[in-house]
Amino acid sequence: MTASATRMESHAAIDARGAVRAEQFSFWYGEKQALFDITLEMAPRTATALIGPSGCGKSTFLRSINRLNALILGVRHAGSIRLDDTDVYSREMDSVTLRRRVGMVFQRWNPFPKSIYANVAYGPKINGVRSRNDLDGIVESALRRAALWDEVKDRLNESALGLSGGQQQRLCIARALANEPEVLLLDEPASALDPIATQRVEELLYELKRDLTIVIVTHNLQQAARVSDVTAFFYLGRLVEVGPTDRMFTTPANERTEAYITGRFG
Repeated sequence: MTASATRMESHAAIDARGAVRAEQFSFWYGEKQALFDITLEMAPRTATALIGPSGCGKSTFLRSINRLNALILGVRHAGSIRLDDTDVYSREMDSVTLRRRVGMVFQRWNPFPKSIYANVAYGPKINGVRSRNDLDGIVESALRRAALWDEVKDRLNESALGLSGGQQQRLCIARALANEPEVLLLDEPASALDPIATQRVEELLYELKRDLTIVIVTHNLQQAARVSDVTAFFYLGRLVEVGPTDRMFTTPANERTEAYITGRFG
């Protein structure tokens, strides 16, 4: 094998990381079943939007990918969710490694009551990075990737709570990016933001999907159409339909999908 072929194979292997596949995945909160036999594949370097009415299981599924739901007493699951070749619920995948590889951004921005710098450096420090030079580089890189560096580079030691809502949400994205995740989960990341801040977040996600697998829960159908490559429609805990976003929004195959997208219910 030639050196160039070896490099190509190496790059292909890197690009393949971050594949997420749910296989017949079901989830219960106590006696209440929230998800029914979900089979869904999210390819590396794509953005998948999860849409559907409130209470349909979108956020439950999203939080199952990095096992956040497993922290709740009385829950159980069946089936599997695999990150590349490993079931995220297996003993081979400890929670620290999983949440480093699968970052999470919530609906309401939640920066720590610390400096901007300390927020971004928090994860790398937990994961063993001690060198100030290394941390400086990680913080700058993450803030640049989150399109926030130019706005805060002279304020790194100031409280993160002094930022605007849109800036705080991008800071939370930077905090997740600092761990170099392969997958980024976002639960209604722009629902509490004004239109200008929402546009900044959407533009950021469009850029990030070149490097990451992105899974986003959103009630904003226009947002799903703008940022995602694939859209999955959930209803009453079931995956009704999934397909390329342009097809899902123009010629959905299922009547319930069409009714939701056209606003007849939801």
